Amino acid sequence: MDSNKEGSKRLDKKTAKAKLEQYCAYQERSQQEARDKLYSYGLHSAEVEDVICDLIESNFLNEERFATAYALGKFRIKHWGKLKIKQGLKFKRVGDNLIKKALNLIDAEDYERTLISILQKKAALSKESDSFKLRHKLIQYAISRGFESDLVIDCLNSSDLI
Repeated sequence: MDSNKEGSKRLDKKTAKAKLEQYCAYQERSQQEARDKLYSYGLHSAEVEDVICDLIESNFLNEERFATAYALGKFRIKHWGKLKIKQGLKFKRVGDNLIKKALNLIDAEDYERTLISILQKKAALSKESDSFKLRHKLIQYAISRGFESDLVIDCLNSSDLI
């Protein structure tokens, strides 16, 4: 009985491609996300690579477009720093050159303004009275959000947060 359930989950290549086109049309996807989805449909590696090639040719999959959308989205919406964005893109198996291109699209002034903004919000919420401990907490918080430690320290030194 279990083998029937597994057999019914396996899709043919044409159906899997159509489903993946919808999946990719909904939002930008990395090639690895598309591969994982195709494997979940029960396709074999040769079929998966054929479908991936077809999707790239028909422009449903584009790693550069994905990397750009991912980097700018995570920065603007979630206020992630470049280190966390880079880590996320590496997890999605995006190439280093595309990661660099995507990160270079983040405006340096916006990046610094965002960092100062999250530091101000965190400082306002903190009940820490000791300025040394508050400074340490702010640095740790910004680093956990993916901002570079030297930039965090520079921003704290140049601002009137502490």
